[in-house]
Amino acid sequence: MTIVDPARESTRAAGRDPMLTVESLQVYYGNIAAVKGISLKVYEGEIVTLIGGNGAGKSTTMRTISGLLRPKRGEIVFEGQRTSGLKGHEVAQRGIAQSPEGRRIFPRMTVTENLELGAFLRKDKAGVLADMDHVFELFPRLKERLGQKAGTLSGGEQQMLAMGRALMAQPRLLLLDEPSMGLAPVLVEAVFDTIKTVNEQGTTVLLVEQNALAALNVASYAYVLETGLITLEGPADELAHNDEVRKAYLGED
Repeated sequence: MTIVDPARESTRAAGRDPMLTVESLQVYYGNIAAVKGISLKVYEGEIVTLIGGNGAGKSTTMRTISGLLRPKRGEIVFEGQRTSGLKGHEVAQRGIAQSPEGRRIFPRMTVTENLELGAFLRKDKAGVLADMDHVFELFPRLKERLGQKAGTLSGGEQQMLAMGRALMAQPRLLLLDEPSMGLAPVLVEAVFDTIKTVNEQGTTVLLVEQNALAALNVASYAYVLETGLITLEGPADELAHNDEVRKAYLGED
């Protein structure tokens, strides 16, 4: 079952070309197909979420978009240019940055050093300093821990650092992979408030999240991924009220 109201899709597109197009993407680990031919679109200014259970292929999709994995088949186009097959740093140069699942901060490096690594492709020193100040506005706790080793931060602080590091690349498209994983409810709320703020400040967001309710509340459009296939898509508010989604992902009978 797929929810696609042509009138709503037309409103979503509003005569624009998508910022990101993923078409018939297939990704394998050896002989095992992790992603089996998915297609999705992200338009500038949106928060789009990809929800699904463990092993659905969500993180594989994100890692392929960011250039860390190579697709076996299919195409990825960002701002009119094909990016499938590019290396990770080449994708980053195009304007895509990822905050990965599990945070993947550098534990023996300080908060400042981790943030500086997010800007490793940039040459504008003044801009980098301004963006670091912006990260501290979003995450004041990080400013209090500039010289602290990242590995000694709490789980919530490490998530803030991972998101801040990605923002230091000045992305036009921010990929967020499971930003609420392992966090206390109060921190989950804070993370999603920050996602909304980042989006309102002009950054388009593609969000992968197991916390379906939180993701659907913040997103404008959603895709449901199951065992490597998109089984459902539509406006996020409609999927939040869909019986199948509520039973499968919101814990309702």
